[in-house]
Amino acid sequence: MSTFYKKAELFANIAIILVAISLVVVLTKRFVFPGPSPDASSGSPQPNLGTKLSLPDADWSKSNKNLVLILSDSCKYCTESSPFYQRLVQERAQRESFRLTAIFPQPADDGRKYLNGLGVAIDDVRQLSPGSIRIRGTPTLLLVDNTGLVKEEWVGKLPPEKEAEVLSRLQ
Repeated sequence: MSTFYKKAELFANIAIILVAISLVVVLTKRFVFPGPSPDASSGSPQPNLGTKLSLPDADWSKSNKNLVLILSDSCKYCTESSPFYQRLVQERAQRESFRLTAIFPQPADDGRKYLNGLGVAIDDVRQLSPGSIRIRGTPTLLLVDNTGLVKEEWVGKLPPEKEAEVLSRLQ
């Protein structure tokens, strides 16, 4: 009987080692080498273009151009992009040709505090899981028309030429 237990123990140890190695490989692939992340220059497909943005209680008809900022208070690229968001707020105050909405995965009050700390005053701040509107990362900007149709999508920290593109699309 003791040889049976020794063989069973050896088999169990080998199985544990194989499972541990598999787990290390999977976690390494996922977290150490995650592959390309979506950013403004990746050319990755924009999953929301041409679709209606489903945002509860959103009245898109108030403006022909609605810019939706999907942000997170834990996103370093959102914080680094704050000068551009300040510029958007200034442009909106001068022209009022578009509306700004911010969406956070955190509670709306936390989102407002975060934006106020960055000097970005946006009236319409909401809480919504980015995944529920097919957003894979923050920051993401969506240009939405008066019917809720997504016309443009920008992902990541935008280089100056993409910031200029956003501003020109809002005029």
